[in-house]
Amino acid sequence: MAKHLVIVESPAKAKTIEKFLGPGHKVLASYGHVRALPSKQGSVDVARDFEPQYRVLPESRRHIDALKKEVEKSQTLILATDPDREGEAIAWHLLEALEIPENSTKPKVARVVFHEITQGAVKKAMEQPRRVSAELVDAQQARAVLDYLVGFNLSPFLWKKIRYGLSAGRVQSVALRLICEREKEIQAFFAREYWTIDALLSSAAESAFKARLFALDGKRLDKFDIATEDQARRLGEEIARCDFAVAEITRSEKKRNPAPPFTTSTLQQEASRKLGYSARKTMSTAQKLYEGVDIGEGAVGLITYMRTDSVALSQEATDQARTLITSLYGKDYALAAPRVFRNRAKNAQEAHEAIRPTNLANTPDKVKPFLSSDQYRLYRLIWMRTLASQMAAAILDATSVDIAAGQRFVFRATGQVIRFAGFMKLYIEGTDEEAEESEGTLPPLAEGEKLARREILPEQHFTQPPPRYTEASLVKTLEEYGIGRPSTYASIMNTLVTRKYVRLEKRTFFPEDVGLVVSDLLTQHFPQYVDYAFTAQMEEELDAISRGEKKWRPSIRAFWEPFIQLLKQKEKEVSKADITTEKTDRSCPECGKNLVVKLGRAGKFLACSGFPECRFTEALAGEEKEEPVYSDQTCDKCGAAMLIKDGRYGKFLACSAYPECKNIQPLVKPKALGITCPECGEGELQEKKSRYGKIFFSCNRYPKCKYALWDQPLAQPCPKCHFPLTVEKTTKREGTVRKCPKEGCDWKETLSAPPPKAPAAPKKSKKA
Repeated sequence: MAKHLVIVESPAKAKTIEKFLGPGHKVLASYGHVRALPSKQGSVDVARDFEPQYRVLPESRRHIDALKKEVEKSQTLILATDPDREGEAIAWHLLEALEIPENSTKPKVARVVFHEITQGAVKKAMEQPRRVSAELVDAQQARAVLDYLVGFNLSPFLWKKIRYGLSAGRVQSVALRLICEREKEIQAFFAREYWTIDALLSSAAESAFKARLFALDGKRLDKFDIATEDQARRLGEEIARCDFAVAEITRSEKKRNPAPPFTTSTLQQEASRKLGYSARKTMSTAQKLYEGVDIGEGAVGLITYMRTDSVALSQEATDQARTLITSLYGKDYALAAPRVFRNRAKNAQEAHEAIRPTNLANTPDKVKPFLSSDQYRLYRLIWMRTLASQMAAAILDATSVDIAAGQRFVFRATGQVIRFAGFMKLYIEGTDEEAEESEGTLPPLAEGEKLARREILPEQHFTQPPPRYTEASLVKTLEEYGIGRPSTYASIMNTLVTRKYVRLEKRTFFPEDVGLVVSDLLTQHFPQYVDYAFTAQMEEELDAISRGEKKWRPSIRAFWEPFIQLLKQKEKEVSKADITTEKTDRSCPECGKNLVVKLGRAGKFLACSGFPECRFTEALAGEEKEEPVYSDQTCDKCGAAMLIKDGRYGKFLACSAYPECKNIQPLVKPKALGITCPECGEGELQEKKSRYGKIFFSCNRYPKCKYALWDQPLAQPCPKCHFPLTVEKTTKREGTVRKCPKEGCDWKETLSAPPPKAPAAPKKSKKA
């Protein structure tokens, strides 16, 4: 019988930790949250000082019953949920659901936290038990109650004033406001024309390079000083008559330092930029790497806890990094003393380390055979960023050359040469901005040297509107404002898309009509509650509660009383027609009454104000047609390309030759299996559906690689011929068998016998 019961959230984590703890310990999973506020009115009793009415989640009842039986047989209950506020709250909820007081002696209750799931870290944590932190639990309770009060009071307001089914949220609505206000900036933007003049020159060494007009008549040119084509042409003609000579050469040394190791926010941003991962995919993949992966010696956590604001690294990690950098790149690339970073994020909680590999010696190539494609790419990114953060700075030689053209003009050319790569040999941080033209290298030049003019190149430009938010840039902005917690950003963005407030195209957010209307309503009538500074201030309040500096109920009361008064006032003042209807100066062609712009399920449209007597409607003039989105499939009836369409039940495939061909098919996204293709060694096997609906498995590099299987592949090599995978198949005749798919290999293993045949029914006698 296990003397010590350890409870964690996930079964994968439980399996990894139990291996480290050995006999006398049993590790079970709570399967996440066990109690929550029910999604209905009255779950927070405002009259009883905001008393939350928690309930055990229906899906958690059987897990709680199983845990209760194990608790009765155990001397110690160890709560080892995640090392953050949410994990602390889950530990407290577990005690409440199991009906165990924290000061219980049978079983004795302890709280431990694992910042990484390795044998050393787990054993060290078990030697440092503590009590459940009431302050952290209160901060999480305050967040849950606050979000409930906002959501369950503002959402019904939206139902009455716009339409049923909409939702508002304390952080969600602020994120929506950011996206909508950026869209308005883009729509109001007026492009401004400007010109630049480049000269293509060559030196005595016959090396060609470009220089840009920098100064005119001794005055540096501003961006809009050359505003028209006529002005650029006249200047170009005058420049073409000038002689060019090197006037001044300036050389300087620049040092460039690496980016700090990852926090939750920066990991989401960089995984979006470099890997194309959504925030949700990044966090779920990181969770698996944290909980443990079998890398040939049993399951072990490959990265530290992935919900963190800290950029700090432990001495153990920096020592490992120095040793590894020296062995891989030489001592010139290693640092004599660790590089220390400061966190710039607002409201940062630096309770533990940055996200890093638990053991830097586990290089990406070493663990690659044991990881899925997604896991490997994310682990590689984390490993490179961590190691690069402790590498020497890069040293660059920057050269600036001023070139005189006659008496009036000065051109400037710049070049940059990497003298010592330092960390850039391994990793360079991505950016959200569009890449500017990179500085090239310049030929050897000397002051006073005459240059040959090859061509004068005037070029027209227009100023660009601010870019729409991507997942990466939205996460960055939310963190800079101190809005919400980075661990919640994935669910916030997912909610905005699910509610159809915004759509995500090519990783860029576009607000939908209903999103714009909801944002305008909240911004106009509840400005203080969707204000960036107010939302950040609430996060600071929650941080103060977690530090024990404030009590949660007075903080909630201070928010609630003015909020509910304003809501009651706006319910009387705001009319649904004012929000969802806009007047126009057009008349209805059928009845002559005014046309109005209405908000419908599919967005805005023109309708007659005489509805329901007159039912005239029309699409809004000037609406741009959506660009057709083609799939990689062709129509099995006529051979035309298939389009991806949106219907009332989601996306589907439709023939682009419509109306001549009306073929439609369900759209099934291929499911990645995390198994490397045995034929090409580069692709990954995916589960797909044939045109007839049958499941098959093929390489994601099709048509470059045409490897395919009908049977379920397994990442287990054949014990006879060592082919890298085997397949599993179930038939009535043979039952479930595992076999080698390689042609010529006859290895086969029966996993389960076929079901017994049902006895034949007795034949009826002819007499009967």
